[in-house]
Amino acid sequence: MLKLFSLYLHAMGKSPGTVSVYCQNISQYFRRCEETFGERPSQLYRANVLEYISYMRNIKGYNPKTVNHHLSSLRSYNDWLIESCQQMDTVILKNDFMKIQLQYASPSNVTKKDEEAFRQRLLESGSKRDYAIVTLFAYSGIRRSECADLKLDQVDLTAREIRVIGKGDKQRVVYINDKIVHAMREYLKERNSDSPYFFVSRQSEKLTPSRINQIFNKYSNDISPKTLRYFFCSHALESGFSIHEVSNLAGHSSIQVTMLYTNPTAQAMKDKANKL
Repeated sequence: MLKLFSLYLHAMGKSPGTVSVYCQNISQYFRRCEETFGERPSQLYRANVLEYISYMRNIKGYNPKTVNHHLSSLRSYNDWLIESCQQMDTVILKNDFMKIQLQYASPSNVTKKDEEAFRQRLLESGSKRDYAIVTLFAYSGIRRSECADLKLDQVDLTAREIRVIGKGDKQRVVYINDKIVHAMREYLKERNSDSPYFFVSRQSEKLTPSRINQIFNKYSNDISPKTLRYFFCSHALESGFSIHEVSNLAGHSSIQVTMLYTNPTAQAMKDKANKL
């Protein structure tokens, strides 16, 4: 069942990462059904879904955003059951999703000083590959999966452009600065592989997202691919880029996401609150 569902999601243009998460969420729902009823139901029933929402909120303690992610997975599964004539009715309704209070503080908490000190540690480590990866994250806004999937033919260091293939196979052009160009060129001088992928390892023709995490974790407990992406968005806006420009470079699905980075950080607001 899940294999057919995953094929449906791929056909709908969902990214491999999204497909994996959706299938994991559906598997978790079925495990809960088996624990409760002793069997896996052949279709979705509204009463079961409402009980599952209560279970996620009150027993598991999931926050509203996590509950909504699980409901999105179930809604897609419901759509697939209907499309494949295995079910007639829609059991996940719009008002089942929890209302989420909009975040006011900017999600960025990495300062320019933090970023430069972190890159310096990578530079001193002697790994030109890892230094190039971190520099790319800090000054391009690239996602972890996009970095792992980046191929040689997507990078034009002379034109200072990278063609990024993002979520849902959407392509965008990211303009890169001298720091990225220099770091990538130094890495290419020692790169010895026939792999079509830009970043490689001794064991594989490409780096996995989890391996990229390991690189970051080796040198910092606080800075990750995601926090450097946040840093890029915040720093780009502070440097004079418009909201629309940053939205395009980062591949945000909505301009509202980018606007979060125009807000002060949580620490800045705490400092102001202390002065009251």
